[in-house]
Amino acid sequence: MRAAAEKGISKEEAARFRRRCQQLIKFAEQLKAQAPASSPSPVKNGLGLLQGASRLHGNFYPPWSEDPPGAEFQLGPDLKPYIDATVFPLSEDQVANFLAWHRPHELFGPLSTNQDDSLMTQSTQLDLVQDITTDCSVVASLSAAAKIWTGKHAVLSTIMHPFDHERGQPKLSPSGKYIFRLNFNGCARRVTIDDRLPASGTDRALFVINRHNPCLLWPALLEKAYLKVRGGYDFPGSNSGTDLWVLTGWIPEQLFLQREAFDIDETWDRIKTAYEMENVIITLGTGHISAEEGDIMGLIGEHDYAVQDVDSSSRKFLVKNPWRPRFDTPSSSEMDSGNASSPSAGTFWLSIEDIAQHFESMYLNWNPALFTHRQDRHFAWDIPTKDFAASLVRNPQFSITSQAGGVVWILLSRHFADAELEIARNKSGSLAAVASQLGFMSILVFDRQGHKVQLSDGPTYSGPLVDSPQTLARIESRAGKAYTVVIDQQDLALASYTFTLSVFSNGPVGVEEAQEKMRYFTEQQGAWNRRNAGGNSGCTTYFLNPQYKLSVSRATPISALLATSNKDVHVHIDLIWARGKRANTVRRKDLVVSSGEYRRGCASSELEMLEAGDYTLVCSTFEAQQTADFTLRIGSMTPVTIEPIPADTAGKLRTPLPSFTLRGEGQRWMASLDATWVTRAIASFQSPIPLSESLHYDTRSLPALMVRISIVGGADSQTHILVESKGGAEDSGTVIRTPEFDIESSNTSHGRMYLVVESLWEHRAAQELCGDIFSDSPIQIGNWEAF
Repeated sequence: MRAAAEKGISKEEAARFRRRCQQLIKFAEQLKAQAPASSPSPVKNGLGLLQGASRLHGNFYPPWSEDPPGAEFQLGPDLKPYIDATVFPLSEDQVANFLAWHRPHELFGPLSTNQDDSLMTQSTQLDLVQDITTDCSVVASLSAAAKIWTGKHAVLSTIMHPFDHERGQPKLSPSGKYIFRLNFNGCARRVTIDDRLPASGTDRALFVINRHNPCLLWPALLEKAYLKVRGGYDFPGSNSGTDLWVLTGWIPEQLFLQREAFDIDETWDRIKTAYEMENVIITLGTGHISAEEGDIMGLIGEHDYAVQDVDSSSRKFLVKNPWRPRFDTPSSSEMDSGNASSPSAGTFWLSIEDIAQHFESMYLNWNPALFTHRQDRHFAWDIPTKDFAASLVRNPQFSITSQAGGVVWILLSRHFADAELEIARNKSGSLAAVASQLGFMSILVFDRQGHKVQLSDGPTYSGPLVDSPQTLARIESRAGKAYTVVIDQQDLALASYTFTLSVFSNGPVGVEEAQEKMRYFTEQQGAWNRRNAGGNSGCTTYFLNPQYKLSVSRATPISALLATSNKDVHVHIDLIWARGKRANTVRRKDLVVSSGEYRRGCASSELEMLEAGDYTLVCSTFEAQQTADFTLRIGSMTPVTIEPIPADTAGKLRTPLPSFTLRGEGQRWMASLDATWVTRAIASFQSPIPLSESLHYDTRSLPALMVRISIVGGADSQTHILVESKGGAEDSGTVIRTPEFDIESSNTSHGRMYLVVESLWEHRAAQELCGDIFSDSPIQIGNWEAF
């Protein structure tokens, strides 16, 4: 500040010092907002992450520190122009037309004495087009932002160096070196290029040109700087929302026009005034377009378009196709610089209704100056392993609180990574197919007092899954209320990523990492296999499911999460009053808490207070014999222990019993049992749920089985009961089992053995029963006989 006020320095140097002061103050505010003074470590971690994200495609892009001085662009003592050693790959079509990398005087021939006027002055309408480049989104972005490059916002003056601030235009660099301030990987970064551009050996253009002044250089240099960041002139494509975020730092928002939730009137009201005030840039993107639709509308599939003007009276947009027509020559009227408002080649007016019908996306990039406050949180994320893929436990979560309330915008930006570029280059197919290979991400917002959440149920805001590196959530917050913001993903291709979460508001907003609601957590690994996958509590084999003894020494709130790597399996948790013993069935009076309906991939339950004691926790799938690994995660405010309960049928063979129907009280059925040698066994019965029932069937609402099961044996005149179930109203349930018993061979002197089922009351309707014998060795079961 003192240097800026000293006498004898040039106006340019004084202005540079003042800009540097503003940058340092802004940077200090960002540091202050990242963490409270009592906890400086997150700031250190954030800055370290930004440094680590500085390397991309073999180049180093340091965070922006200050505007470069004019002396940096002068020729050195050797008088040789600057050369950037970066290799810029070209596509096959570009290579077929490529001649050499040429500097401006080689491209455009002898220029006037004032080269800045010839190469850097935008004296005519900015009408940018592409030819055989693959960056339609970049050219659409450059075109759509025509009003903000110079004029009121003068964005170009803040991102391109050298720059003539008095004349409001870029300056020609004597050394051919240019430095751009681009916004990516968490902050503004320094991108350096030389002025060599790919010259064509044909009439095709390999870089962006202005139709009205083909010698205008700065758009091509800005394009080159951006393509250096994205990997070269052959990069597989992007979207204009991302491009403008990198080029300008304006906040990107993507609207999906084909969704039912898209509101034409609300969208128009949001953008019309903002566009008139030059606070929003609008671009459009098409999806797959049929040949018929393309012919009628003159649109190209998977292509980005610029909006160059808006007519408020008719709700129409002036839409520009950035492709350059072949054999294109601007007409005399187009060359008239005073007629800048007249449509140029490739532009046409469309109503917002037509746009909503024929385009897939609208990209809005908003002026960040609309907000008085901003803070950034930089973080890394190791994508969850498959067992937790269906839950949010391993997802980044933040607590956001606005003291004054009001509108808060939350922008998630995924940092560019080398591996993503390689994936995109190695995939074939449409742009949508390529993008889908990279995966999707979204933002979820919950009203959970800023605590971490485990499942995706019940968000107050659920953002769309996007294949873009950025996604925006706009929320209306209540004063002093803490919201939980969760980052979600689907099929992201890499194992690890770095991100930046940017929060924009017009008042102070607290942003912290969300805290767990519980203090202690314990995890148990398990699996459903062919021996223990017992199915839901309506299955006769429910008791086979993995069960755990949960011991609580003091009363505590508790949470349980069951997550599996197989997303096609529906899972469920039951916590039962069974004193840590194996549970055979679930009755309402025995149920402490459950996870509710069977859920695909994961299930969760919470209890405000669980008294001290031993409990039995059962993990089940909806269908029996579904195999999968799982993780059980228990959270509590006091330490608890969890240990597997051995299965009383572990290692036993399951032999299904023929089903039969009970009708009247006193009705009895019997079936013979036989074995080659003595074998230990258990008999189990239950009333089955029809297969047509949904996952939402409440098995605990089944009527109790009023039956008695007996094992009888001996000679005909001396039969006696070996074991029997208790039965009766005091011990009835949806599953009835016998104690263990021995099945002996009918060839012994003990005679034959029979399984007997007796109805204990008059069934109002026929009730089908089914059951199983679990034994140590193979057994034979006869047919049912009534007696």
